[in-house]
Amino acid sequence: MRFHIQSESDISASSQLYNQICFAIASRHYPPGHRLPSTRQLAMQTGLHRNTISKVYRQLETDGVVEAIAGSGIYVRDQVKKKDIKESIQSQKQGEHPSLEAKKAIDKLINIGCTLQEAREILINEVDWRIKCGARVLVSTPREDIGASMLIAEDLAPRINVPVEVIPMEELEKVLCNSNNGTLVTSRYFLQPLEKLAKKYGIRAIAVDLSDFQKELKILTELKPGSCVGIVSISPGLLRAAEVILHSIRGNDILLMTANPENSSRLLALLRTTNHVLCDSPSLSAVENTLTKNRSQLMKMPQIHCAANYLTKETINQLKKEIGISN
Repeated sequence: MRFHIQSESDISASSQLYNQICFAIASRHYPPGHRLPSTRQLAMQTGLHRNTISKVYRQLETDGVVEAIAGSGIYVRDQVKKKDIKESIQSQKQGEHPSLEAKKAIDKLINIGCTLQEAREILINEVDWRIKCGARVLVSTPREDIGASMLIAEDLAPRINVPVEVIPMEELEKVLCNSNNGTLVTSRYFLQPLEKLAKKYGIRAIAVDLSDFQKELKILTELKPGSCVGIVSISPGLLRAAEVILHSIRGNDILLMTANPENSSRLLALLRTTNHVLCDSPSLSAVENTLTKNRSQLMKMPQIHCAANYLTKETINQLKKEIGISN
């Protein structure tokens, strides 16, 4: 993935690069364990000073998105590698009898030095842990971007057979004080503070991966120069990221407008001006209703493109495994 910095943008160069890298990670253009480009490589690609790039990398590390390995480089943080023992006792093969899978799991634990008693405790603890974590799913992001939580919850709720609740991060500790059963879910942008809270209350925190939005990006790359495109979302963070990504793809050869569906006047102005509108699923009804009510005021009806999913199928399936739900 190539990064592009707009020098004339009101958004600082470091913020542009930070958001582009976060999107690349969240959408798995850079998967867990992937080595990020060196500061020299990014300096050549973006024209930024290496000190600026180093500052961005340090911020990403502080936020828990990447990890620096001395003498090797900067890598996308891999949640899974800390669960090697748990993963080693899970078989993904289908059609084999559960008792055979249990025997294989016990054999593997013994082979790595566990006694039978220790193997028993590991298996029981893992089952109890998943029962506890599978009681409910708490989706959490900061209050200022609670729309991101709502998008995650909308994708999860129909696909997992446990209660899904949206809780602002500012209120999360109060909720966990009353009941600490469940799994905390967030995007990779906000994982680090949730991990600390999860550890305090003895539960699990998981980051879900965003869709790579390939269909939507294809639409944006194929627009004619001079086109006007609108993006509508309930997530302010998604709107900010979309603005940065679109600048990195098209520069200034297309005009971009963004709106939250609850801001009716801005939404109407966007629909009057743009040729193409990309929106998330929760915003679609507001977009369609606004078009219907104001049809007479529109010179031309814009083309509406609704993103079907916010999360990848793989990340939903992984979450289901974590909380003990079969696919």
